[in-house]
Amino acid sequence: MSCSSKEEDIYTPIPYNLEIPQLFADKLISPVVPTNNPLTEEGVALGKKLFFDTILSGDESQSCATCHSPQKAFTDNLKFSFGINNIPGKRNVMPLFNLAWNFDDRFNWDGSAFGLEKQAFEPVTNPIEMHANWETVAQKLRNHSEYPTLFLRAFGTSTIDSTLVTKAIAQFERTLISGNSKFDKFLRNEITLTPEEENGFNVFMDEAKGDCFHCHGSNNNPLWTDNKFHNNGLDTNFSDLGLGKITGDPADNGKFKSPSIRNLAFTAPYMHDSRFTTLEEVINHYSEGLQFSSTIDPLMKKVNQGGVGLSAKDKADLKAFLLSLSDFEFINNSAFQE
Repeated sequence: MSCSSKEEDIYTPIPYNLEIPQLFADKLISPVVPTNNPLTEEGVALGKKLFFDTILSGDESQSCATCHSPQKAFTDNLKFSFGINNIPGKRNVMPLFNLAWNFDDRFNWDGSAFGLEKQAFEPVTNPIEMHANWETVAQKLRNHSEYPTLFLRAFGTSTIDSTLVTKAIAQFERTLISGNSKFDKFLRNEITLTPEEENGFNVFMDEAKGDCFHCHGSNNNPLWTDNKFHNNGLDTNFSDLGLGKITGDPADNGKFKSPSIRNLAFTAPYMHDSRFTTLEEVINHYSEGLQFSSTIDPLMKKVNQGGVGLSAKDKADLKAFLLSLSDFEFINNSAFQE
């Protein structure tokens, strides 16, 4: 005990230097990092180890990375993931990147988690995910040959609990920054776009054509999402209420979080229920597949016409632009892999 107390008294974690792309620094405010969970070298390293460790699941067969694979922009390309009991989930697994700039701090498709720390808490105990008991997990970590020392270094205590586990995972997740796609390089004047990609960007930004930028960002919003909740005309009636189930407000029924359109090359299928397997299907939805409902977003201005009515060329070019937002450096970054 005397040795442990001495180390707790003298060791100070090293602040983590978050590498922020210049485009982000120019266009966005500083990342959201809670004052009670600052990024440190030790905390991030611990969070990464925990993210890839199956010790967090009930039967030690799954880790966070089972459903959030780095090579797939931290999703899994399945319609619905299966937990340790082989029970399918109910929604598409969201990719993980640029989470430190989620300024309203609401996570999940339905906004049910406030903060990354709370978002990391629920999957461990969810019966259709890791289906573990937090006290059992904490005890396994306390009995582990490495974790007590790692927690001591990261947080100044070897008294491991769910709060510190989720703090560490959230620290690692805040380092997952994607900002080096072809389109990013174009904005930095390093390369040129093809004529198709350039026209696709113009379609994306044109209110009379694609009209996509209101929800999904622009060259002035490198997140490529507004991180807000919208009813984008998928259904007339809702089997999944989305945000409405969380808030209890019928005006929120059918609203789901706008995902970033970065890294779409790696993250199929699309939408909260994985109904679209290709980008062509996504584009066709907005072009001629919109469904009216009482909570339809006002931004879906052409819902009464079924959509924005793109030409075949504009559809193809829009897809080319969307794919230019794919960040191959991100999915191959060794700092984000086990």
